[in-house]
Amino acid sequence: MPSITPPLSFNPAGIELDRRQGLTRQLYEALRQRVLDGRLAGGTRLPASRDLAGALSISRNSVVRAYDQLYAEGFIEGRVGDGTYVASLPTPKKLSTNVSTGLPTGLSPTLSTNWLDLPVNSSGEVIHSAALERVENNYLPQPPAGPPKAFRVGVPAFDLFPFEVWAKLNGAFWRKPDLEQLCYGDPAGDARLRSLIAAYLRSSRGLQCSAEQIVITSGAQQAISLCAQLLVEPGDGVAVENPGYRAAGHAFALAGGKLHGVPVDSEGIDCQVLAALNDCRVAYVTPSHQYPLGVVMSLARRLELLAWAERSGGWIIEDDYDGEYRYSGAPLSPLAALDRGGRVLYVGTFGKVAFPALRLGYLVLPPGLVDAFSRRRAVDVRHSEISTQAVMAEFMAAGHFQRHIRRMRRAALSRRNALLADWPHGLQGVAELPNVAAGLHLTVRVHSLAREQQLLEQARTVGVEVNGLSSYWLTNSSTPVDQRAGLVLGFAAVPEADIAVALKRLRVAWRGSTVEKQ
Repeated sequence: MPSITPPLSFNPAGIELDRRQGLTRQLYEALRQRVLDGRLAGGTRLPASRDLAGALSISRNSVVRAYDQLYAEGFIEGRVGDGTYVASLPTPKKLSTNVSTGLPTGLSPTLSTNWLDLPVNSSGEVIHSAALERVENNYLPQPPAGPPKAFRVGVPAFDLFPFEVWAKLNGAFWRKPDLEQLCYGDPAGDARLRSLIAAYLRSSRGLQCSAEQIVITSGAQQAISLCAQLLVEPGDGVAVENPGYRAAGHAFALAGGKLHGVPVDSEGIDCQVLAALNDCRVAYVTPSHQYPLGVVMSLARRLELLAWAERSGGWIIEDDYDGEYRYSGAPLSPLAALDRGGRVLYVGTFGKVAFPALRLGYLVLPPGLVDAFSRRRAVDVRHSEISTQAVMAEFMAAGHFQRHIRRMRRAALSRRNALLADWPHGLQGVAELPNVAAGLHLTVRVHSLAREQQLLEQARTVGVEVNGLSSYWLTNSSTPVDQRAGLVLGFAAVPEADIAVALKRLRVAWRGSTVEKQ
């Protein structure tokens, strides 16, 4: 008779259980790990549940539940009348039980400049691709940690937001939600909110648009990214203001666009330089309050830019990120209000009048683009989170939104005045403060990059946030480095008293310092 090889046996002596924690989970994980790392080979016979419970001095129920989970996941199998065995798994190599980061061994999950160049292989090492390389060169840095402080850029006075009103509206929505709203929604956004945004833009900004032209987005950044995904082919030229909003440039570069930094003068983007870019069909601009220089684009320059778009068949992406903040007269009409050829895509956001974490923005599109943008957005996120849209719609319909904008404008003006009044004038190598007629930040020029870096470091040592203008330029800019230097200060994030304290610290840190002292 042929000999029969007896099954491998399992010795539970190596399993140690902490009785202060769940025994079933511990036993399940111990057995699972032994299967994955090869210590329990396929075909190994496991003890009966009663025997294993006795060997480990635990209840049989704990063993039964652990076995049941392993059965369900395919790690073990039962043979009728013959007991429980480790399943034979197709694992030519030992499997790791660690959670994968997708990066090669020894590398942290943070971006580095080396791991993208590793070759592809069957063991799952990082795949080298042009898309991954673009991410390496075009990602957003982590935002500053902690609550707002002077002089953080891009943050409104959200300490004044009527959170109690918002909470009541939010509670009312969830106490008795419309069941239709809890289903999958329109990727273009809530119909009521789109209608109210259109009415607001018509009355306050002179932008004649309909609800059907609006697509709701998760903040302005997603709106810009959608424009990049749908208007830019790999290799296409994209004109961006230089210096400008780098996050927008990153979105276009990730889509494969070739960024052209176009200079900004006292009237806005230089349209003569733009017109000389033969491969460029998309231009990104911030005409109401250029980011970061603060220039308001002149009417003549706006008309010139629109003429370029019509002549070249190009698209203009207008980011009106803080257009509500104008301190003399009414807010300016956006560039899109002058557009008669359907060449302008208008980006708006609630983040600068409410708070950034709201993640609620919108696009006003030429009618022919709405369906494409809605469908493209649906592929990424299906549709926006509904309660935020519904609550914002009620917030606007009840008149809270307009009242809050007026409150925010008054607060920003008062905080701007506090900065202007106590600014330490006469600093070595620092120009005088500019006239600030709009927006939530100001930019002051510095005579050299070395001096800028010294001032930034000294501000950090006293806990004050100041941005360097040099960080807003494209890396391949032809402008001499010393002409890129400056300080960018947001003035809306904190109350006047906090601004006064921060300026006092800066005066101490900067008093008598010169670049020669480095």
